[in-house]
Amino acid sequence: MHKTILATDLDGTFLGGSDAQRTELYDWILARRDEIVLIYASGRSLTAMQDVLNDLPLQPDHIIADVGTSFYSGPLFLPHAEMEAWFDGCWATDARERINAVLREHPHLKIQPMVEGRRISCFYTDTALAMAARDALAPLGFDVLLSDEMYLDVLPHGVQKGPTLLRTLSALNLPPERTLVAGDTLNDFSLFQTGLAGVAVANREPLLTAAIADLTHVHQSELEGAAGVLEALRRFH
Repeated sequence: MHKTILATDLDGTFLGGSDAQRTELYDWILARRDEIVLIYASGRSLTAMQDVLNDLPLQPDHIIADVGTSFYSGPLFLPHAEMEAWFDGCWATDARERINAVLREHPHLKIQPMVEGRRISCFYTDTALAMAARDALAPLGFDVLLSDEMYLDVLPHGVQKGPTLLRTLSALNLPPERTLVAGDTLNDFSLFQTGLAGVAVANREPLLTAAIADLTHVHQSELEGAAGVLEALRRFH
């Protein structure tokens, strides 16, 4: 049997829903653990997801972290040489200095703690001000992503969860046609842009619903979080 690859966002998606819904999903995967390649694709850093890694009853095979700007593989979650070379090639040595010079002109943005990977990430509370900051940063040649009405991420151009997942599948020789992606916010949109089979769970942000409206390969689940993931995973597997 060909393995199924599940690449899933954490907060609101794999960790979303009720306790019973999460338990049902995790038990379903555990019962088929040798048939599933589990990849977390999170906006969190590796440090910030330690509670998840410690508390969940199952461990991922690989982790895409920091909104796609870092990757860790295997039971020890070690960096992968091929992926590291790609990340470094996309993130100039002076990137942080150039980005911070612009951010100083936008003091309403608050730098997130525990940010790792090749990115700079902030919290915002005013969407209009955040969009103004995005417009100021865009000419520098970075991708600027607003999501969940509170996060602003400045990323290397072309490096987000989706492109990093495609690189990961290639580097690990995993079949795209056996890959299911899952998410709930705009920082998951790039996962759905890959053309891989996908599920957007019911508690997704409205802007994501609008963004995926024409993507027929993405199932818009009526179930929240883990229940929506399990619904799609059962069908796909």
